Amino acid sequence: MHAGMTTKPHPAAIDVAGTPYLRDAKGSLVPLAAVKPVDLLMDETVRAILADARELSALVAAFKVRTFERVGAFQALLAQEYGTTVGGKKGNITLLTFDGRERAQVQVADLLEFGPELQAAKVLIDECLMGWAGGTPVELQAVVNGVFQVDKEGQINRAELFRLLRLDITDVRWLRAMEAIKDSIRVIGSRTYVRFYDRPAHDAPWHPVTIDLASA
Repeated sequence: MHAGMTTKPHPAAIDVAGTPYLRDAKGSLVPLAAVKPVDLLMDETVRAILADARELSALVAAFKVRTFERVGAFQALLAQEYGTTVGGKKGNITLLTFDGRERAQVQVADLLEFGPELQAAKVLIDECLMGWAGGTPVELQAVVNGVFQVDKEGQINRAELFRLLRLDITDVRWLRAMEAIKDSIRVIGSRTYVRFYDRPAHDAPWHPVTIDLASA
């Protein structure tokens, strides 16, 4: 056994006639004694990390449930006491501590998909870009290219798409294209996010309290 390696039974070992085996990535059984020490160490390391990750994931899931329960209980109390509700039409709500130093924010975002009208919009936009006298500004061309450049999941750039809708262009073909984009938008559901912020003083900038592993 490699120095520093554990001597406790392997949690995934399979006993075959008294001999421990491990199943490899192809599904074959390999005698535990034949597995390289470095592979056993890597296996042990990953299993330990994943055990912690599952525990943390369960804690975060439970925390999320408790958070929505608390916000919902607060809203229900206001509705009962005052006959009113707190929050926007979509369910967005921001709650503050009395000293203005801590904030919990619930946001509901629409889940969108785009219908075939989007392709018609692309044709009209291309006609505009090719037909405008004096050529197309480089900045506008970059925005258009960014909109219809699909990512690895086959999704278009939604931020750039909505940026197109805000442009002040009066060409009839362009306006028809923008109408086609609006007609292409389908709301297929929603997703609720909860975010947390604090700050050292009531007039200081807000700082996010991160739960995301990449931002922690």
